[in-house]
Amino acid sequence: MTNADPVSWFVIEEGWKVLDSAGEEVGAVDEVVGDSSNDIFNGLAISTSVLGRPRYVPAEKVGTITEGHVELKLTKGEVERLEEFREPPTSAEILPEGAGFLRRAEAAVEAPIHSRPEHENIWRRLWWALRRMVGR
Repeated sequence: MTNADPVSWFVIEEGWKVLDSAGEEVGAVDEVVGDSSNDIFNGLAISTSVLGRPRYVPAEKVGTITEGHVELKLTKGEVERLEEFREPPTSAEILPEGAGFLRRAEAAVEAPIHSRPEHENIWRRLWWALRRMVGR
């Protein structure tokens, strides 16, 4: 457990430490899942091992959020049994062929289509594991 003041889910960053309900580190934030424009926090994808795929923590299982730390309402065993994170499908508006440049640019900002390469996660997890070994 940390003694810092709680902060909003909006400030959670990739790599923040994830703690179980006993205050023990069980992973790192991989991705924040939600809709910031409507202030809807769905949950977190967390890395719990270097080579494993991220696990999904629903918002109702997230406890206190403080600068650099996210405490879960789950035990270490419950974290180990979490489902694998599946990235939500991206929604996008289909524009007619005749749509102008400005309308296409607006659509790209409103509903960006993104894909996150899988190899990106492995480097992030290796960095997380290295930080844990060094004791940071």
